[in-house]
Amino acid sequence: MTRTSLIFDCDPGVDDAIALFLAFASPELDILAITTVGGNVGGELTARNARLIRQIAGREDVPVIAGCARPVIRDLVDAGHFHGSSGLGALPVFEPQAPLAPGHAAQFIVDAVMSRPAGSVTLAITGPATNLAVALALEPAIAGRLGPVVIMGGARSEGGNITASAEYNIYADPDAAQRVVASGCRIVMLGLDATHQVRATPERQAAIAAIETPQAQATTELLRFLSPQEVSLGSGGWPPMHDPCVIGYILAPYLFVTQPCALQVECASPLTLGHTAVEFRLKDPQASSIQWAVQADADGFFALLTERLARQPGIPA
Repeated sequence: MTRTSLIFDCDPGVDDAIALFLAFASPELDILAITTVGGNVGGELTARNARLIRQIAGREDVPVIAGCARPVIRDLVDAGHFHGSSGLGALPVFEPQAPLAPGHAAQFIVDAVMSRPAGSVTLAITGPATNLAVALALEPAIAGRLGPVVIMGGARSEGGNITASAEYNIYADPDAAQRVVASGCRIVMLGLDATHQVRATPERQAAIAAIETPQAQATTELLRFLSPQEVSLGSGGWPPMHDPCVIGYILAPYLFVTQPCALQVECASPLTLGHTAVEFRLKDPQASSIQWAVQADADGFFALLTERLARQPGIPA
């Protein structure tokens, strides 16, 4: 089996936690590190939450490295109103046994990418893109050396989920997002247009609840917390699997349909801050470095997720 070298940059976060469980249980992934950023909750909590999920998954072999606690030039806009004060909904929290690894997430990204063959490191981003933006400032050459950068962020046809036109991850640090999409990195954007198609219906939640592994039971608690939150927000249904779709794409890209696009992020307007302007009308689609997800196979995704959650915790075979 050819394994994908992965850096998973996240801000756990309820759905980030589910994405972490999926990644930890997938032998196709050689997870170089989990890097964390301030987002859904503050940086201290996202670093704690990543270590907590790592312990439940039995994957203390994977280092967790803290990164930027706030956006590049703006104040932190957290989402504790949605993810709960801990960031993990009603999941019982505790101080994890294994500590953070030393260093800063942005410098780790630079060092990992520059020390490995070009194109060999995949980066998953399920929070604000602050760590990658800082890494690009430290070493612009990583833009041409990174493998695909798969990002949960943005919205086109679906509209926003934090404002009328902005998705939360982009809104939380639009300046970082614009720096990343303008960098020339090869990017796959999984925005609300795709993730709203992948929802944890009661039947899908019941299938996960029937699995007796620690990660499946924790996922069940996380989904139970999310369901009434989605109803209260009027988002159109059961919980979308925003962040898990990123890992789903890396494992099984055939579950998603993408289109080449031009992409810019609004950074100036108070009214539309964080809006993702997606343009499909390209003179040369093959020259685009950005793919935008337009369709997702929800049944295929949940088949993958439930199969992985049923695996025993620990290092995948």
